[in-house]
Amino acid sequence: MSMRVAIAGAGNVGRSIAQELVGNGHEVMLLERDPKMLRPERVPQAEWILADACEVASLEEAEIAQCDVVVAATGDDKVNLVISLLAKTEFAVGRVVARINRAENEWLFTDQWGVDVAVSTPRLMAALVEEAVTVGDLVRLMTFRQGEANLVEITLPPDAPYVGQPVRAVPLPRDAALTAILRGKRVLVPGPDDPLEAGDELIFVCIAEAEDSVRTVILGPTAVHHP
Repeated sequence: MSMRVAIAGAGNVGRSIAQELVGNGHEVMLLERDPKMLRPERVPQAEWILADACEVASLEEAEIAQCDVVVAATGDDKVNLVISLLAKTEFAVGRVVARINRAENEWLFTDQWGVDVAVSTPRLMAALVEEAVTVGDLVRLMTFRQGEANLVEITLPPDAPYVGQPVRAVPLPRDAALTAILRGKRVLVPGPDDPLEAGDELIFVCIAEAEDSVRTVILGPTAVHHP
């Protein structure tokens, strides 16, 4: 389904996101307040607007309320928080994604500031490193709504309790769902009769409080947790 997406900040990050979304068939609008950063030739399929996304009047003129998603992608955390808050509270945008530039500001990026998904590049890079080398432990990949739900990954070791058994045999706790199985180069939507195999990367969405239970179920009660 095609979405209308507004991206505040036309720097390298904003343009990269725009190119990816345009390539996937979405309608993209880039908002940039610095005239020197207006480079429509970089993403010609996107709509470019010279505007300060921290001003309500500018957002009204850009018809932000008609957007399905707003991405606050500037290099300034304070600006990203203001944009997120305005998008959510003044224009009722359904989904707001915000970039975190400084790790020490991560605690601010919550739904109280209108943020649905906060993306911290250092945390994401660290998670991807862990995900690539970690077998037999739970790795948190991303946080949704700042702590209400997380995207986590577990790579199954050969001795995991449910290796060789179907998905329906796994007694997952409440508030946890197995959403995908990565097997080699394949991405599988798990069905109840699909068997689990050693080396499978299991992707879950769960609340933070359920992570330990998911780890215990999938890896067994004696699994060593590496925080």
